Amino acid sequence: MSELLPCVPVEPTAEHKATVIWLHGLGADGHDFEPIVPELKLPAELGVKFIFPHAPVIPVTINGGYQMRAWYDIRNADLSQREDEAGVRQSAEQVQQLIEHEIEQGIPADRIILAGFSQGGAVTLHLATRLKQKLAGIIALSTYLTIPDKLADEKSNANLNTPIFMAHGQQDPVVPMQRGQYSAKVLEDNGFKVQWSDYPMPHAVCLEEIQALGKYIEEVLG
Repeated sequence: MSELLPCVPVEPTAEHKATVIWLHGLGADGHDFEPIVPELKLPAELGVKFIFPHAPVIPVTINGGYQMRAWYDIRNADLSQREDEAGVRQSAEQVQQLIEHEIEQGIPADRIILAGFSQGGAVTLHLATRLKQKLAGIIALSTYLTIPDKLADEKSNANLNTPIFMAHGQQDPVVPMQRGQYSAKVLEDNGFKVQWSDYPMPHAVCLEEIQALGKYIEEVLG
């Protein structure tokens, strides 16, 4: 196994019983969603540890080859051609190692939630739909499904019944909401269960969404 991705951990105040692995968006880092943890208002007895990994620093074509934290290269603004498939797959493998590490630490896969925003959400959806272990939950925020045409051949049935929390901003200029809705439809057509919400916001998160997320995490770990 290669070295684990560097992460920002947020330990639970009670005994560690569950883990959320949360992937940031393009150009951000593991600290980006760290402030969200207290806002979720999760009961201490759930014992949820949060792990916020840092994506590798790579040159990003759409930004003139500028080096930044990214889960994969983005070649152009056209969502249907923008992702670098090899990069998506490599990042998914690195995140899978984090899941396996948690399992080795005694947290079973069905007490692990995989979450991501934007690029991080794309990697989350790619990995969670192919993973052989059943997860507790899958959270995909302001994001889209990469390589949708390969999902039918590559999907695993392990998470067909794991509810996928998808949320999107109605005024998202980065990942248009229609792309998110199309992704949700592809997931449903492949047998996955999607809970869709959209909010009057741009490419961001809002309080109402965070409150819904807190309820979702409580439900799937209940």
